[in-house]
Amino acid sequence: MAARRWRRALRGLCGAALFLAQLSVLSGRAGSLMTTKLSQPQSTLAKSLTSTSTNAPYFKALESTEIPPYLTNCPSNGLCSRLPPDCMTCNTNYSCIYGKTATFDCKVKPHVHCVDENNHEQESFTINMTCQFCWQLATSDYVCTNSTNCMTVSCPRQRYNATCTVRDHIHCLGNRVFPKMLYCNWTGGYKWSTALALSITLGGFGADRFYLGQWREGLGKLFSFGGLGIWTLIDVLLIGVGYVGPADGSLYI
Repeated sequence: MAARRWRRALRGLCGAALFLAQLSVLSGRAGSLMTTKLSQPQSTLAKSLTSTSTNAPYFKALESTEIPPYLTNCPSNGLCSRLPPDCMTCNTNYSCIYGKTATFDCKVKPHVHCVDENNHEQESFTINMTCQFCWQLATSDYVCTNSTNCMTVSCPRQRYNATCTVRDHIHCLGNRVFPKMLYCNWTGGYKWSTALALSITLGGFGADRFYLGQWREGLGKLFSFGGLGIWTLIDVLLIGVGYVGPADGSLYI
């Protein structure tokens, strides 16, 4: 009887130990599942944060503080009708009658502020201009490049290719920068009055030719005593009418 009791007690102890072992195993699996489930939203959150910081749409949405280059030529709070053409955009009407005054609808460019005659700020306005292309303007309405490589005193008078730009306060149709053929009109600083005075007084010694930079002719007049006076008289007439000019081909002042 005692042996049977001991056997039952041992069986009970073994069953209790097996139950406790199974319980510990099950609790370990449950803990691992819990940690896995908890780690998943954290990793998802980390991925979302990482992708947000990588794309950085906030920084792209920031407005640019760079100043447009045309603003340097645009007066602030001035009359809209007096703005330079680079500060506005206008609807060009090429069907206007040439030489007649035409009205154009214009709008200021971004960041440009101007007012009307009543000192009220406005964005859209109208301007009046003569219906003509920029290359048809008067010579006083544009500025051209100058050339010092052509002869101004020549027959026929020489021309050169120039690049012209319309002045800021002038409005016209077409391109504001255009090429044009111009007569040579540069000067080297020689005065016509000085050359004529030297030709009359010291022309027999070639002083007029030396002054104009014509050294060979000056030496010829010097050693021939002005061509015995004949060359001197001829030079007075040629310089007087402007036919003989500086050797560098420039105009008199």
